[in-house]
Amino acid sequence: MKSIAVSKASLGELKVIQDLGRTTFFETFAASNSEADMRTYLEANFSEEKIRTELNNAESLFFIAWDGEEAVGYLKINVGHAQTEEQGDEALEIERIYVKSSHHGKKVGQLLYEKALEVAKSLNKVYIWLGVWEENPRAIRFYEKNGFVAFDKHIFKMGTDEQTDIMMKKNLK
Repeated sequence: MKSIAVSKASLGELKVIQDLGRTTFFETFAASNSEADMRTYLEANFSEEKIRTELNNAESLFFIAWDGEEAVGYLKINVGHAQTEEQGDEALEIERIYVKSSHHGKKVGQLLYEKALEVAKSLNKVYIWLGVWEENPRAIRFYEKNGFVAFDKHIFKMGTDEQTDIMMKKNLK
């Protein structure tokens, strides 16, 4: 494997983000959700219009992990009003870190997390936060290993299914 490169995504990479989003979300959660809920979620959250709006939002940033010419994962972070839950100006949200299953265990998620940490520090944020599905122990362990602790819960709507996310944060100061 070549070394993984992480680069900031632009509007010109909308299709790459859309394809990565659909592929990685499906790989991660299809087995635990109904086909109808999965289809509804993918159509709503990875439409060209929604991704374009997110890429054009100055308070959201996307980064793509590349293994040579292949996009293998991505990161979406939010600050300010782009955060999915109001956390104020002191916070940076990691909304998504997703990696293709072919690259699990190859430190791609760690590189994407480190990019989020770098951005948070450059913006002088006090903490980073995220929501992680309570039934995703692999992700929970990853965030705990990186110093995150649970601080709350919220409901994540997966099609018609209401699921509980554990909200986790890491203080930076």
